[in-house]
Amino acid sequence: MSQEELLVLIYKKDERAFTHLYDMYSKSLFSVINVLVKNREEAEDVLQDVFVKIWKNIDSYHESKGRFYTWILNIARNTSIDKLRSKNFNNSQKNLSTDNFVNHFEDSSKLVDKMDTIGLQDFVKRLKPKCIQIIDLLFFKGYTQQEASDELAIPLGTVKTQNRNCINDLRNYLKV
Repeated sequence: MSQEELLVLIYKKDERAFTHLYDMYSKSLFSVINVLVKNREEAEDVLQDVFVKIWKNIDSYHESKGRFYTWILNIARNTSIDKLRSKNFNNSQKNLSTDNFVNHFEDSSKLVDKMDTIGLQDFVKRLKPKCIQIIDLLFFKGYTQQEASDELAIPLGTVKTQNRNCINDLRNYLKV
């Protein structure tokens, strides 16, 4: 099923479309969510929330504003960041035993490998060092632009401009 056919069915709220939507995008969205949340069970919950949001908010997607994948990727990223900032998530992280920390470190090293399998890190590595740093903070670690500005000790406007330029460089490498 093509993406255009899928979108038509989603707009009609056809239940078959949800299955196709999940099959087409769950793996890539899960890897992004898992990199941000760093907890498999929480990432699975966030993924479920993401698909519900996509389904309920499909009317807010406009093809003229961007690609469908970019739209759902932003939903996944924003939902992950919301989860990271939630009080319940922060409290649960404070109460982890030391055994869980070993698992987190093992899981996170596996995640880097999984993230690399989609080839994104190879393209990011081609960028200037400043771009690598900004993209890492904003997209892989889930920082806001303000937080990245504080972390890098540069003005917010500079972060925004460099981010835009870095994304354009990445698009050129990806030929998008």
